Amino acid sequence: WGHRFDPFPFLPRSDFFSAATMVRFLQMVRPFMSVLPEIEAPDRKIQFREKVLWTAVTLFVFLVCCQIPLYGIMSSDSADPFYWMRVILASNRGTLMELGISPIVTSGLIMQLLAGVGLIEVDQSLKDDRALFQGAQKLLGLVITLGQAVVYVMTGMYGEPSDLGTGICLIIILQLFFSGLMVLLLDELLQKDYGLGSGISLFIATNICETIVWKSFSPATINTGRGEEFEGAVIALFHLLATSDNKVRALKEAFYRQNLPNLMSLLATIFVFALCIYFQGFRVDLQIISKRNKGQSSSYPIKLFYTSNIPIILQTALVSNVYFMSQMLHAKFKGNLFVSLLGTWSEAEGPHRRSVPIGGLCYYLSPPLSVGDILADPLHAVFYIIFVLGTCALFSKTWIEVSGSSARDVAKQLKDQQMVMRGYRETSMVKELNRYIPTAAAFGGLCIGALSVLADLMGVIGSGTGILLAVTIIYSYFEIFAKESAQGNAFLPFAL
Repeated sequence: WGHRFDPFPFLPRSDFFSAATMVRFLQMVRPFMSVLPEIEAPDRKIQFREKVLWTAVTLFVFLVCCQIPLYGIMSSDSADPFYWMRVILASNRGTLMELGISPIVTSGLIMQLLAGVGLIEVDQSLKDDRALFQGAQKLLGLVITLGQAVVYVMTGMYGEPSDLGTGICLIIILQLFFSGLMVLLLDELLQKDYGLGSGISLFIATNICETIVWKSFSPATINTGRGEEFEGAVIALFHLLATSDNKVRALKEAFYRQNLPNLMSLLATIFVFALCIYFQGFRVDLQIISKRNKGQSSSYPIKLFYTSNIPIILQTALVSNVYFMSQMLHAKFKGNLFVSLLGTWSEAEGPHRRSVPIGGLCYYLSPPLSVGDILADPLHAVFYIIFVLGTCALFSKTWIEVSGSSARDVAKQLKDQQMVMRGYRETSMVKELNRYIPTAAAFGGLCIGALSVLADLMGVIGSGTGILLAVTIIYSYFEIFAKESAQGNAFLPFAL
């Protein structure tokens, strides 16, 4: 995602459609530009101290909204149909952050993929084109926000619409819409260099880390049928050791208890965190020299995770949408053969009510939750592993072509900057870059998928995808602070 954490970088031009087609489409957005809310770009360079402050304020607003319940809802105690995607999409059920970053992610993916395949052509060298494309993406995000709000209310997530009444339904929809608009503006605030990174990455990392910390140290008690137990794994350890006469049995319970976070899950989470950070250091540095300033040289790094966490985001988005469609169809047409082939669902046992797939395609797309599940149904485990590894490698390989990061695009960027690879002519740079970039993309996507599968099989807190996202985002923030530290600015926020 780079230092700006932009998960949807603008894509290069395509020759699939004519420029006239592009102009006609983008001009359709122009009438809405005057009414679309926008954060103005700063007219001066924002100091690092101010960026940290704006980032902290943005995060504070997000966390507060995660705790403010929606006004007018009658019930949110039914099984959560979106349990699988909430951590990834920074969503919190029954609050103003019900939709999370889902509209932004969805609109970004749609617009970037349309541009990538040539259905929308954008000339990034033209300021007007860039502004219209951003406006189109923002407009689509607002439309998706309104559409999701209407669907959530009309499908009975907050109570039957007939019981709520038209007025309350409208109030809930408006709350969700303006909350989505606020998330969009907060993301834009950071993206325009007022803060660090982007709202998307900040909210995802915060939500994932909050989940890990809460499930490790939560003082809340839950009745599991064997009496009250502390939800937090670490708190539960001390409680069990203090109240149990059999210390060995207490330790075993703390490490392996079911339906609640345990110490093995916490240790697995720490292990996967460390493993992901270790793999972040794998890269090949290609030496490049400047044609403009003779003797000036630098390096162009090609990381193992060349496409960062984009493969796992796309894979998760694909699976989440399949889950969403399957659950909606299962609720309305339960028993239909084709609906059952897509997926059958049931409420899972445990303190947190959620729907889990028990049959059909969705069941095989879901991760096995334990070694016992693998031994009970090895076909499920094999299918899941092949699916995740294959889709992550494919998405990673495809993404470099549609995101402007292929060997051809990198060679063009270096040429525009009057840089060449040491020992190679401009005409041979593409061939040399093709030795590294496609391999790094495919193998890196495969490694991302493998780490996600490993994390899920080890039973990490949250999910394997969530851990990978958190690590890559936190590591990117670390790189920003390391860069500022080298420039002598990193400790300005803490200066007296």
